[in-house]
Amino acid sequence: MGCGRTSDSTVFRTVGRTYVQVFRNVPLLLQAFLWYFVFPELLPSGLGGALKSMPPPWGSFVPALIAVGLYTGARITEQVRAGIQALPKGQREAAHALGLSGLNTYASVLVPQALRSMAPALTNEALALLKNTSVAMTIGLLELTAQAQQMNEFTFRTFESFSVVTGVYFALSLAIYWAAHLVAAKYPSTTTLAATGKHARRKK
Repeated sequence: MGCGRTSDSTVFRTVGRTYVQVFRNVPLLLQAFLWYFVFPELLPSGLGGALKSMPPPWGSFVPALIAVGLYTGARITEQVRAGIQALPKGQREAAHALGLSGLNTYASVLVPQALRSMAPALTNEALALLKNTSVAMTIGLLELTAQAQQMNEFTFRTFESFSVVTGVYFALSLAIYWAAHLVAAKYPSTTTLAATGKHARRKK
C-alpha cells in the first residue's frame, strides 16, 4: 500500500489513500467491535454463523488480528510512503533509464533505500503494535492484559499479577528495540553513510 501511494498509477494511489483514510482514522477499539459484532452479520448466514461459532480463542482472535493488522498496516503505509518520497527523484529516473520495470524499481532500488531511513519509525510502530494488542481483551480474547485481570479476579493478587505482565511487556519492548538497533547498525541509512564518508575525507 505504501508503494501504491507513490505509484504513477492513479488507481493504486486512490486505493492506497482510501485504505489509509478509512483504517487509520477510525479508532482501533471501534474497528475491533465492527469486525467482531457487525462483520459476521453482513456475511451470508452460513458463513457468518460459522465465524460466530468458532471455538475459543479463535472466535475472538481472528477479528482482533484483522482489526489490529489493518489499523497498523494503514500507519505503516504512511511510513513507507514518506520514506520513498524522501529519496532523490534521480533514483527512480536512473532505474527507468536502466530499463527496470515499475515492480523491479521498487523492489531493487526504492524500497531497500527507504527502509534504512524508515527504521526508527517502523520500530515505533512495532512497539505501538505490541501495546495495541491489549484492545483485544474488549472482545473477549484472553491476551496478556486480560490474563492478568483474570488472575487478579481469581487470586486477588493485584500487585503480583500486573507486575508480571508489566515485566513481560517491558521485556518484549526491549527485544523489539534491540532487534531494530541491530538491523539499523547492520544496514546504516544513506544519511549516516554520507556523514561517515565526509568525516573520513576530512581526516585525510
